[in-house]
Amino acid sequence: MRNNKSTNRVFKSLSLALSVNIGTIILLLLWWIVAQIKLVNPLLLPTPQATLTTLLNSLFSGDLWRDFSLTLYRSLYAFGIATVLGIPIGIVLGANEHLYRSCEFLIDFFRSTPATAVFPLFLVIFGIGDFSKIAVAAFAGWLIIFFNVAYGVMNARKTRIVAAKVMGASSWRIFLDVIFFETLPQTFIGLRTAVSLTLVVIIVAEMFIGSTHGMGQRIIDAQQTFDLTQMYASIIATGVMGYALNQMFLLIENKFIHWKGK
Repeated sequence: MRNNKSTNRVFKSLSLALSVNIGTIILLLLWWIVAQIKLVNPLLLPTPQATLTTLLNSLFSGDLWRDFSLTLYRSLYAFGIATVLGIPIGIVLGANEHLYRSCEFLIDFFRSTPATAVFPLFLVIFGIGDFSKIAVAAFAGWLIIFFNVAYGVMNARKTRIVAAKVMGASSWRIFLDVIFFETLPQTFIGLRTAVSLTLVVIIVAEMFIGSTHGMGQRIIDAQQTFDLTQMYASIIATGVMGYALNQMFLLIENKFIHWKGK
């Protein structure tokens, strides 16, 4: 039985990898066809060969790594702040529904406000240095994490909580053994969404808030100098970063929350 399960997992992984590769191949093929027949001005859409060559040259020269690592550092820094603040506050408010309802208007108001709209406020508070970019990205990520954690706590299965109370468990034991584990799937949804959102906000902030390095600044510089091959290469590198972060959290989630939905 165990061998059958392992075999099924292997086939499932191979099938998923094949489907991803087929999608990538189809996209590259369509890009190549459009570039070859000049459906789009060649000055505006370089060939995939030229773009990938530029990407590899930038990697080997080292200048791409500098911008890539700086953007990754800023994104993870912002995500770390969002996580440290979002999880405990979400637990506290989620565990007290009356307290959550009293703050619901403010929560929904800030959750509905685009993070980019508060750029000027964070510039006034933190200046034009690195921390203003990190702070606004952390704020955006914090709202996502906080909301998902609070939602997970409030929607923990009542039957399991009641069963724990009937067996004489204390409130602390109920939280640790029931509510905490019930909340984890929703918490990881918030974490995966937040890590992608912090990267997006950091990229936009690097483009428009006095930055000298980073992938956002690299993309906007390439666009302004009309080096579109470099621009597309930088966009691809940024996409790889976002995809890798999301897959990392998905692997962690599948590893430690294998019981979700059961």
